[in-house]
Amino acid sequence: MILVVGATGKLGGTVTQMLLAQDQSVRILVRSQSTYQPLADAGAQVVSGDLKQRGSLDAACEGADTVITTASAGQRGGEDTVQTVDWEGNRNLIDAAKTAGVKQFIFVSVAFADPNSPVPIWQAKGNTEDYLRTSGIPYTIVAPFGYMEVLIPMVVGMPAILGQPVTIVGDGRRKHSYISVGDVAAFILAAIGHPAAINQKLIIGGPEPLSFRDAVAIYERLLGHPIPVKKVAPGAPVPGLPEIVAQLLAGLDTFDSPMDMTQTARTFGIRLTSLEVVARQAVTSAASA
Repeated sequence: MILVVGATGKLGGTVTQMLLAQDQSVRILVRSQSTYQPLADAGAQVVSGDLKQRGSLDAACEGADTVITTASAGQRGGEDTVQTVDWEGNRNLIDAAKTAGVKQFIFVSVAFADPNSPVPIWQAKGNTEDYLRTSGIPYTIVAPFGYMEVLIPMVVGMPAILGQPVTIVGDGRRKHSYISVGDVAAFILAAIGHPAAINQKLIIGGPEPLSFRDAVAIYERLLGHPIPVKKVAPGAPVPGLPEIVAQLLAGLDTFDSPMDMTQTARTFGIRLTSLEVVARQAVTSAASA
C-alpha cells in the first residue's frame, strides 16, 4: 500500500494518477473540503485526516509500505501556514509513519531547503529534512529546483499568451534548472524501492538551465511575434504577482543554479522534458480554449 499525502494538488494528483495507472494499491489522505472524488473513482482508497492533527494520521499510515508527501501550505491561508503544514504537519506525518513501521518515506522538498534560510518555506523544508533523516525511517528526499509549470508561466507564459508585456526582476539572465511537474512525479515513482534512492536526497532539475530571457525567446518562437519586456529592480513589486513571488524572483536574480542531470536521469530511467514542450502545450491549450 502506498499512501499519498497532497494528492489533491497538482504534483500529488499526478503521482496518484500514475500509480493507479500502474495498478498500485493507493491510499490518499484528504480533508472534508478537498476535491478528491475523481481519484476515488479511479480506484484510490480515501482516508480522512489533516496534517495539523497528529491523531488523524495513524489510520492513514497503518498498513502502508510507502508514504509519499507532496503537501504544502502554498497560498491557502488561515490555519494552513508554512509553520503548521510544511513544518509541524510534516513532522506529525513522520511520527505517524514511524509508529506504523513504514518502509520508505518519500518527502518532496526543494533544492534550496535549509533550516537557516531566511525564506520561511525553505527553512521549513530544511527542518523537515533534518527531522526525517534522524527518524530512523528509510527515506528519500526529492528536491526539485523549481517547476516549469509554475513560476515560468506566472512570469512569462500567461502575460505572453494574453498579449501583455512580460515583467522580469533585474536583468532576467540568471539561469536555473527548472523541471517539469511530470518529470518530478516520474522521479518519485522511480524512487520507490530503488536502492539508489534509499536514505538519499535527490536534487533534480530539467534538461538545461534556463533564464527568464530564455523563456521569453521560447514563447516568441511559439507565438510568432516579439514579446515586450519590462524590468523592475529587485525588491520592487511585480504587477499581477503576489509579494511573496516578487521576493522569490529577487532572490533568484542573485545566483545561477545550473545542474547536469545526465547521470541522475539515467540512473532512474527518466527522459527529461524541455520547456519548449511545456510551453507549446500551454500555447495550444490557450488557443483551443
